[in-house]
Amino acid sequence: MSAVQTSPLPKLRPQSAMTHWERVRAAVAGEAVDHPPVSLWRHFPETDLDPVKLAAASVQWQRTYDFDLVKFMPSGTYGVEDWGATSAFLGSPIGARSVIRPGVTSAEAWPRLAHLLPTKGRLGQEVAALGLAAEALNGTVPILQTVFSPLTTAFKLAGDRVFADLRRHPDLFEAGLAIIADATLAFARACLRAGAHGLFFSTQCDSFRVLNEAEYRRFGVPYDRRVLDGVAGESSFTMLHLHGDDVMFDLMLDYPANMVNWHDRRSELDLAGAMGRFDGLLVGGLDEETTLPHGPVQAIRAEVRNAIAQTNGRRLMIAPGCVVPIATPDSHYRAVIDAANEMR
Repeated sequence: MSAVQTSPLPKLRPQSAMTHWERVRAAVAGEAVDHPPVSLWRHFPETDLDPVKLAAASVQWQRTYDFDLVKFMPSGTYGVEDWGATSAFLGSPIGARSVIRPGVTSAEAWPRLAHLLPTKGRLGQEVAALGLAAEALNGTVPILQTVFSPLTTAFKLAGDRVFADLRRHPDLFEAGLAIIADATLAFARACLRAGAHGLFFSTQCDSFRVLNEAEYRRFGVPYDRRVLDGVAGESSFTMLHLHGDDVMFDLMLDYPANMVNWHDRRSELDLAGAMGRFDGLLVGGLDEETTLPHGPVQAIRAEVRNAIAQTNGRRLMIAPGCVVPIATPDSHYRAVIDAANEMR
């Protein structure tokens, strides 16, 4: 594949005493920073199907806004397409693809899932895209590859029937989960070898709205840990993303992760409440559904200031609770960065 070509753009931030790496490492450790690190992420629909184009879009995004951390943004369905699921971009405001044909349609199919190689198919394309972006950014900023929990991948692969299968056919289902976990671990390791500095580990089923705690302890935790423990010595930064409402925050506290991201502006648990429950970096403070895409700029700046006030500016990365809508204006991104810089 050819090298990523992007046009050079001036850096958005003024010259700072800290590099991106220094700022993120200090924030993770709870040490003083010149200003809180900032990271925002969005999908690149249709572009994300081509490794070279996805890498170029990701690099241009970083060079435009000079974030402190790059959350790499492959298609959200990359992990199920090699098992036969079909996806399409149907116009989602956040740029996400939808599974339009599941890859698993019976409980008996779980143990028969193929054992995937991270160098082949869609997985191989995502490793290649990550590698191209990492090469272009040349170590100037930490890059996290987006990796979905095995149970999340099973849900994307089969849809709602996953919840019936785990309750009615748990042994068949767990045989499939083990195959998914092994493929996920192999993919994560391949991305780290290709230039990722860590993982953005997204779980979309750790919610009391879909499972109870006993169910997640059986069908979620062991397979999450298989992946996360398997890369613990290689991942400099592991960010947990707890997706959705009424998440099982406390269940994840002993995971080998040093960052956590959740919908803090939509949750009963805000940044201040999480400070005493998680001893790593809290990633959030921005409402990605209303304030960030719709503004006004004054409200965006107020959310940044409030996030800093909740945490006293320590162990904080200013970020959205999830993916930012693709129509979000440039001025809104700049408002976030300017407000964070005001802490100087």
